[in-house]
Amino acid sequence: MHRRHLIALGLAACATPALATASLAAPRTYRLGGKGATITYTFMLSGAPVKGTVPVEGADLLVDPENLAASKADVTADVRRARTGLIFATEALKSPSVLDAAQFPLARFQSTRVVLGPGGRISNGASIEGRLTLRGVTRPVRFDANLYRQPGSDANDLTTLIVALKGQVNRRDFGAMGYADLVADTVDIAIDAEITAAR
Repeated sequence: MHRRHLIALGLAACATPALATASLAAPRTYRLGGKGATITYTFMLSGAPVKGTVPVEGADLLVDPENLAASKADVTADVRRARTGLIFATEALKSPSVLDAAQFPLARFQSTRVVLGPGGRISNGASIEGRLTLRGVTRPVRFDANLYRQPGSDANDLTTLIVALKGQVNRRDFGAMGYADLVADTVDIAIDAEITAAR
C-alpha cells in the first residue's frame, strides 16, 4: 500500500547480531538484493484478520555505518500488484474507494529521521520516521526498525544487509475510506527486505 521508493525493508526471523556503528569509513549506497522486498499488510475484515502483500518496486538506500542516524531511504511499491488470499478482497482493495490503484499506481516512502536504539544501533528500539504517499496523499509515518548483517557473515562484511520494519497506518488518513462497514481503519504493516551494496 505505498508510492516510488521506501526504506522499510527486513527479514524478521533473523538472529544475527545487529549492525554496529563503526565498521566502514564511508556511507554506502544499497539497492534491493536478490531476494527483493515485500510489504505485508494485515487488516480486520468483518472482525477477522486478513493478510496481503505488495511488492516493493525499487529502493534507493544510504547506510552510514559510522553515523547510522544519517542513513536514508526512498522506496516505492506497486499497489496495482497488491494481493490478499481473497479475490473479492483484493479487487476491493484496489478499487477507487480504497487504494484507487488505477489512478495512483505507486506508493512512496521517504525517510526523514532515523532514531537509534539504546545501543546506538538500528535495532532493539530503533525507529525510522518519514513521509508515506498513498493515493496522492502524503502523511508522516513511523516504523520500528531493525537492520542486520547477513546470517553467518563476517563482522566487517556489510555487502548484504537485512532490514525489518513494522508499523501501523490509518487508511482514513489517506482517504482510503471504502467499505467502512466491513474493514477496520487501522492497517498493520511489516516490510521485509534484503539489500546489497551498490558497486
